[in-house]
Amino acid sequence: MLTEYQTPAALRRIGARRLTTWLERRKVRGADQVAAKAIAAAESQHTTLPGEKRAAALVRDLAHRLLELDAQIKDVDGQIRDTFRAGPRAAIIESMPGMGPILGAEFIAIIGDLSGYVGAGRPAAHAGLAPVPRDSGRRTDNLHRPKNYNRRLRHIFYMAAQTAMMRPGPSRDYYLRKRSEGLRHTQAIMALARRRVDVLWAMLRDNRTFTPAQPITQAA
Repeated sequence: MLTEYQTPAALRRIGARRLTTWLERRKVRGADQVAAKAIAAAESQHTTLPGEKRAAALVRDLAHRLLELDAQIKDVDGQIRDTFRAGPRAAIIESMPGMGPILGAEFIAIIGDLSGYVGAGRPAAHAGLAPVPRDSGRRTDNLHRPKNYNRRLRHIFYMAAQTAMMRPGPSRDYYLRKRSEGLRHTQAIMALARRRVDVLWAMLRDNRTFTPAQPITQAA
């Protein structure tokens, strides 16, 4: 809307009905509500401020640039998605609830071919989701939260867990169980993220996609 109508006077001239039509043609959600709010705001401001025309021109240019940048970001996202899905592990990773192509691509960029990890505990520790030993002298099994971990990898698992928790399924059930045990929201999400590391690791190890539950074998 700011690409065409930057001032209260311009909004009042077009009116709510024509503005709604203009927004609908550009596929704006809730066009009538947006138009009504914009016109109401314009009706409450009748004072012409010094430099208003110059400011309006700047707003128009910035609005066009933001739209161009948004289009470029969508184009790059599309390229990332296509490149990721061309990989051999994409279908496995993306089958896990919450792991879309963008998070999946970032996961692959950090983890690589998994050759540097001997078990699920290693990527979990790499993401700061599992304790690591700090043994010294005679002290053993001295586990602490790692100080050095990959924050981007942690963010990937956190966001994937957050998304999966919002949908019915095992992830939400696990989250609700942790909440019932007294954990705060962030703690429950972290616990879920840690559990999902194990699941994703097993999926990649066994070369199989995600299934919500183990299949039931019927008796002969």
